[in-house]
Amino acid sequence: MAESTHPHARDILAEIEAEVAHELEEERPPVGGRAYQTVGALVGIAIGVGAAVLAYDYGLGSLHKPGPGMWPFIVSVVIAALSAVLLVVGRGLTDSEAFTRSSVLPVVGVVTFVAFAVLLPVTGFEIPALLLSVIWLKLLGGESWRNTIVISVVTVAAFYFLFLYGLRIPLPHLIAF
Repeated sequence: MAESTHPHARDILAEIEAEVAHELEEERPPVGGRAYQTVGALVGIAIGVGAAVLAYDYGLGSLHKPGPGMWPFIVSVVIAALSAVLLVVGRGLTDSEAFTRSSVLPVVGVVTFVAFAVLLPVTGFEIPALLLSVIWLKLLGGESWRNTIVISVVTVAAFYFLFLYGLRIPLPHLIAF
């Protein structure tokens, strides 16, 4: 209704939309080619397979009594399978991005997650989970220290109680209630 009475408002909205679209286009990373798509898919397969192996070592249990590695194993298999599909189908896609400095952030995320998996059986759940959360929030996400500390402590406590007491998954842990 208001648009028909104010044609000038439509012009202003169109200008704003064009300006926002232009700014988003300027911020977009450079376009990659088929090689980037292939490398991305191969990295996804490697991560999925590697994580599945680590999860399997934790023990899968059964569907009625899942072990600590069940859900990480399922997620890892899905990642590897979707990456394999991307490897086959994705070569014709044109929406890949070239690697830039920000491409290192997912690598840091994967390395810290692998460190979490390695430290978990040695130190328990609490310390590696807290370190992972702090690294992801502060270093990768750029959160303030206050937000990082509050969110990390609350998140680790919530997962601690969810996994150990809610779902009764026998994760290695230091603190017992």
